[in-house]
Amino acid sequence: MSQDSHLWAIAYDDVGRADEVCAEIKRLGWDTHHLILVDIAVVVRHPDGSFTFNHEPFPAVRNVLALTAVGFLAGLVVAAPLTGAGIGAVLGSIGSATTRSVGIRDDFVREVEALMKPGTSALFVLDDEGDMDVILPAIRGLGGTVVKTNVDRERAKLIQSTLAATSAAATESGKQ
Repeated sequence: MSQDSHLWAIAYDDVGRADEVCAEIKRLGWDTHHLILVDIAVVVRHPDGSFTFNHEPFPAVRNVLALTAVGFLAGLVVAAPLTGAGIGAVLGSIGSATTRSVGIRDDFVREVEALMKPGTSALFVLDDEGDMDVILPAIRGLGGTVVKTNVDRERAKLIQSTLAATSAAATESGKQ
């Protein structure tokens, strides 16, 4: 994990919610590229106390193919498309190999598992920030509680309040 990476564990009061939020975070990271997503995983603690760990590996193949295509297009500009594609593939492979040594640490997962009650789930996200102007509205109201992170207290408070924002707004409007 690089020094600039943010590691988050977000807990949910049921076994399915972490998977639902995981899909939204993957869309934000891997599909729209507004969040620089390095790694993501979901842990479920079943009612019987057993755990299920669902780890989503870094999309290495997609990274290699994307950089191959970019290299090919750059190669067209200098009249060497195959050379450009080859360089892109090599760069994509290097980037993917580098990120394999990076990820959510087992000890971090174990610490969060120790906090989980039966019938709950947790989402683990490792990111390198991204465009906060897009990220914050996208995660607004997704719910959950930040139970462990490696970021400073102010950033953690901002993320927690954003995750809870819609729930609080809905509660306020229901009182009126």
